[in-house]
Amino acid sequence: MSLEPDAQLMSLIDRVAARDETALKALYELTSPKLYGLSLRVVRNSEWAEDALQDTFLQIWRTAPDYRASLSPPMAWLGLIVRSRSLDLLRRRKAERDHLTDTMDDAMAETLEGDSPNPMDTSLASQQAWALHQCLGKLENKQREVVSLAYLRDLSHGELAQQLRLPLGTVKTWIRRGLDQLRQCMARFA
Repeated sequence: MSLEPDAQLMSLIDRVAARDETALKALYELTSPKLYGLSLRVVRNSEWAEDALQDTFLQIWRTAPDYRASLSPPMAWLGLIVRSRSLDLLRRRKAERDHLTDTMDDAMAETLEGDSPNPMDTSLASQQAWALHQCLGKLENKQREVVSLAYLRDLSHGELAQQLRLPLGTVKTWIRRGLDQLRQCMARFA
């Protein structure tokens, strides 16, 4: 019984290879729900899955003459095409995002160019430094020491534990709690 659907799909693919548009439409109606679902699992976005499905049927139209039933069942061949088109779409979207990010970075760099700090930046940095100093002063001595060493000397948790001869878990806890307190304190100055 499973041969019947395969035979129907192979017949439709053969007709598509002969440029039969009604066969392409029939193939679409028969397979698009499954192919859309496969694409959606890959791209995780309904609009993108629809775009990938459209690309898939354009690809089927172009490559139907190359299909060989002896090499692959029809749904496997169609699934391979939709998966490939879906992955291509993801790569294109990523490239577009990367290009947009690069363009924005370039625009920001041009906007912020200049060696001398502007007075607003200097004033803001000074205010933030003062606020940070105030907040650090509110931490317990050991927390302040661990947080300061971690960020000023760029030491890892393991290096801090060795240097201070403390258990690693204690160092991690002090840093986490200290950073939480700093965040809360700095939020009041923001």
